[in-house]
Amino acid sequence: MQDKSARDASDFHWPFIAAWVFCVVFYFLQYALRSAPGVMVPELTAAFGLSALGVSSLIGLYYYTYSTFSILSGASLDRYGAKFVVPVGIGLLAIGAVLFGLGRATAADAGRLFQGAGSAFAFTGAVYLATHGFPARYLATAIGFTQCFGMLGGAAGQFAVAPLIHGVFSWQQFWIFGGIAAAVLTLIVLVVTPGGHAVRSATQDSVWSMFTPYKSVLSNPQSYLCGFAAGLLFLPTTVGDMIWGVSFLREGWHIGYAEAVNRAAMVPLGWVIGCPLLGYIADHFGRRKPVLIGGASFMLLVALAILYLPHDIIPPYLAGLLLGIGSGAAMIPYTIIKEVNADEVKGSATGAINFLVFTLSALMAPVYGWVLVKVSNGGPLDLPVFQKAGIMGVGGIFLAIVLSCFIRETGTALLRRKTGDGPGLQIVPVLGGAK
Repeated sequence: MQDKSARDASDFHWPFIAAWVFCVVFYFLQYALRSAPGVMVPELTAAFGLSALGVSSLIGLYYYTYSTFSILSGASLDRYGAKFVVPVGIGLLAIGAVLFGLGRATAADAGRLFQGAGSAFAFTGAVYLATHGFPARYLATAIGFTQCFGMLGGAAGQFAVAPLIHGVFSWQQFWIFGGIAAAVLTLIVLVVTPGGHAVRSATQDSVWSMFTPYKSVLSNPQSYLCGFAAGLLFLPTTVGDMIWGVSFLREGWHIGYAEAVNRAAMVPLGWVIGCPLLGYIADHFGRRKPVLIGGASFMLLVALAILYLPHDIIPPYLAGLLLGIGSGAAMIPYTIIKEVNADEVKGSATGAINFLVFTLSALMAPVYGWVLVKVSNGGPLDLPVFQKAGIMGVGGIFLAIVLSCFIRETGTALLRRKTGDGPGLQIVPVLGGAK
């Protein structure tokens, strides 16, 4: 007779799957709220009297708490389960959205910090619930769907929000309604999420013990190579597109607002294609590094074309889509960091790479705004200004390629060559990362 653990491993646990569905909605919503400020830069500038540096710093506050709470979210889920931890994250997002919509500078600063803190629980919560709800053979598919849904939220935060705040209601009302939606979702997730969780061992009595696995992860140099390579590849999207993409298209290419928003939204739509596509290629050939370096190199060429070639050479919408597809390479280090660390710290490895990636975004958002102000001498942001400042992003992609050369290859092709095994080896999915 088949034992209980074997049956559990092959069964669907529908209460956890139902909770996962609503956590995916949470992931979609936080991504939409993360990218939404990029389409309201003129409104934020006027409302708060901010310069380019001020706007970039305000929007970038999100990443300070997102990176910090990425460490806390994984550890708290492992210790306490999802029943109360995930609703706390959604509640923080709701508070942050309402504060941002009050229209006062100090409240907006606090709101952006709350948004980042709450959003850090979205992907980790979804992965936790998927792990408890789906059989192992469907887990990669569930995580991949979670990623793609979040990226669709990033696109919606641009192409859907722009017409809303310029025709249906004000930008402040958008944030208030977003907060209300998050508050309702908090209650739903609290009700539907099962309360079961594994009993802690004696070594887990201390609250601080849940951070112990990070000692192993953060003492491994490979973890830092993965984190900084991924972080540098994210910068052209998290800072370049989500904060300054619409402004670049409007002020640099002199494209109308609605058209600029739609083109900028093509970047996160490119993620939807690039992340699973590059992951599949890496799995199919059993190689991580060539796909990582190849995708980053493709991203570098597209970024150079966007910045320095006449904008009418590349067909409309294609440039952003291609940039997003290439940036899918940034997800591969999320798999590598799990494979270069011990099995018992894989959850903490995800928290660690999120911390490294978004700390870099938090630091570079105001730096890029400062560079724009410096290059423009306080004047208008035109194409030459963006081209000069864009050297930072181009250099970051190039540095990511260099760092990737020093990352250890963990693909199954290398394993087969060492052991002499045939193609029957299990493939490790690349779809386990997070943005």
